[in-house]
Amino acid sequence: MSQLFNRTSSQGSISSNRRLGTTYVVMIGIVALLALIATPAISAEQTATASVKRTIDDVTDILKNEALKQPSRAAERRQQIEGVVRQRVSYEDMARIALGVPWFALTDTDRQEFVGLFAQLLRDMFAGKIDTMADAQVLYLSERREQGFAEVRTTLVGQKIDTLLDFRLVDKFGQWFVYDVIIDDASIISNYHAQFISIIRDHSYAGLVKMMKEKALVVKAFETTTAPLRSSQKQRGAYLRPAGVVED
Repeated sequence: MSQLFNRTSSQGSISSNRRLGTTYVVMIGIVALLALIATPAISAEQTATASVKRTIDDVTDILKNEALKQPSRAAERRQQIEGVVRQRVSYEDMARIALGVPWFALTDTDRQEFVGLFAQLLRDMFAGKIDTMADAQVLYLSERREQGFAEVRTTLVGQKIDTLLDFRLVDKFGQWFVYDVIIDDASIISNYHAQFISIIRDHSYAGLVKMMKEKALVVKAFETTTAPLRSSQKQRGAYLRPAGVVED
């Protein structure tokens, strides 16, 4: 089983060679096995690094487009960025790993709903931060590959950013898809997983879905009005946010 798939971040993470009896490692092992079974052994036509670089370059080109910087074209700009990311990110894999064991009890309809809500969470999280990439220099440090998985290590350096950014990818049908992002050694998927399990334990899966829908509504309202958010709305938004990601 791929070590890259199982290796978690230094924040609360453990290696796959230790504490194999924990629920978290068992869950990751099951998901990894299913992913390997479902993915044919086809080598990607390009390296994982090349795939990440193409994605970052395409997003940076959109960010630097002067015409799209006009306030009246903000929605169009965001849609173009989302279009690029959607083609290179496996939202379903990210949602499945982040949710963990409860995923297997969901119907196809419930899974589709959860993937959509989770994708919205990720888009909203990065929307307010992505402009810092426009003038940042991306240094590609290394690439590790094992079977159908890869990890690309990069660092973003600029006036507003100095961050280690690692991408974990899976090869599906000859194309690399991102399934996790590690920001300064903190895994986004691991952090969301911890939050989701805590919420499900305290409020049930239905309670988690309700919170995710409320989060989406809060962000939508924020994007369409200048009115300040109520404190309760801010708290709901902060709860479903990975550790290490600070709001401006």
